[in-house]
Amino acid sequence: MTRPVTQPGEVGPAGDLPAEAIVAASRLVRLGRHYSLAVPRYRGMPLFPGHPTFEVLSFRTPHGITVAAEEPWGPGNDVQLGYMSELIMGTAHSGAHVDALAHMTIGPEARWYGGGNTSDHLGDFGPTYGDAAKLPPMFTRGVLLDVAGSQGVACLSMGQPITADELAATARAQGVDVRPWDVVLIRTGYLSLWPDVEKMRAHRTPGPDISAAEWLRDRRIIATGTDTETYEVQPAPPGPPGQPSNPQPVHAKLLIEHGIYLMESIYLEDLARDQVYEFLFVAAPLKITGATGSMIDPLAVI
Repeated sequence: MTRPVTQPGEVGPAGDLPAEAIVAASRLVRLGRHYSLAVPRYRGMPLFPGHPTFEVLSFRTPHGITVAAEEPWGPGNDVQLGYMSELIMGTAHSGAHVDALAHMTIGPEARWYGGGNTSDHLGDFGPTYGDAAKLPPMFTRGVLLDVAGSQGVACLSMGQPITADELAATARAQGVDVRPWDVVLIRTGYLSLWPDVEKMRAHRTPGPDISAAEWLRDRRIIATGTDTETYEVQPAPPGPPGQPSNPQPVHAKLLIEHGIYLMESIYLEDLARDQVYEFLFVAAPLKITGATGSMIDPLAVI
């Protein structure tokens, strides 16, 4: 298969990241220390209930090869060389991940950012426009807004919205600003409870509300993430009277309307512990044709 050609509109503002922003971000590395922003994935891991379970199954084992009397290398294996391989099954939205622009649709025509729609761009093997194969790498300035820490709690309450005013107050308290081309990570404290499924369920799901989404959009960021499975607060607060209901208005505002990538289940506990609020953010999504997102193991580097 040839390398996919990216059409106009298939990549959000991240595709226009200027060279000077990349160079400036690289200058944030002074100590040579990095933080992994993902927890291990495992069979039965907590996921948003709309996704399939994550599974890891043995495909080949030394014993299985012996029992089947197979010779994967051909004849001549006096040293009994063996190997193991596995079949990994699960959504691209397992653990730390980034949503592709084709992940969410809206309206009767089921459209998404850049002009994609299911009538013209959805085949039997996934979307052909704005899919994960078009996800750009991210190498830019990252900012942590530790909302839970600024409020003096280990984890925000179940369904607690994070407003624009709270993001602004957190930034001021931490002495950081949010700039164009940034990736902004918002800590609710949810993954401080990982992997205790019952405790996590009792705190599901705080996150940014629509005012916070507009605050982030106005600062011309390229991506944002939280430590929950849904990014935004759930259930969504009711909109103004007479306005059509929307169960995920933040996804609609940032991902569908503005092409700002959303990341979920980002592990932020180590950054918060060390009070690291500004860093080089690095993520390289897997380019999988037809997928609607990509698992990532992003890094914060200082």
